[in-house]
Parts: sequence; structure tokens; C-alpha cells
Amino acid sequence: MSEATSYFAIAVAVIILLVDLWAIVSVFRSDKTVGVKAGWAIGLIIFPVIGLIVWGVAGPRGIKEGPSSPEHSKG
Repeated sequence: MSEATSYFAIAVAVIILLVDLWAIVSVFRSDKTVGVKAGWAIGLIIFPVIGLIVWGVAGPRGIKEGPSSPEHSKG
């Protein structure tokens, strides 16, 4: 494997790792049950690429808290 190919493979692996970590944090910030969160996290850790694809299509949606005041919720 050439040096350029090695650098490319490392860059791709780092990007996948960072996106995977972001997805896991997003899973734990969602309003789903603990079991659902754990299932998604385990799936993302065991199958990083396929897990990200599945999570992107069917993963948990929403955040725990909305706007903090009525003023912020105005469009």
C-alpha cells in the first residue's frame, strides 16, 4: 500500500469514528428509553458504517428540551 493510500485510509477511519461518536452522543441525548438508547449505541459500536446508515434512516429523532422561553419559540 502506498503512503498516500495509507493516509487516505486513516483519514476515512478518523471521519467514520468522529461521525460514529457524534451519532452515539445524539442517541443518548434523545428522548427515547434507556433500552432503545443502549441498543442503538451497541449497534453503532459493533457496525460503525452500517449502523450509521441505519441510524440515519430510522434512528431516534428529537431532542429532550425545546426552546427555553416563548420568545425563542417565535419564528
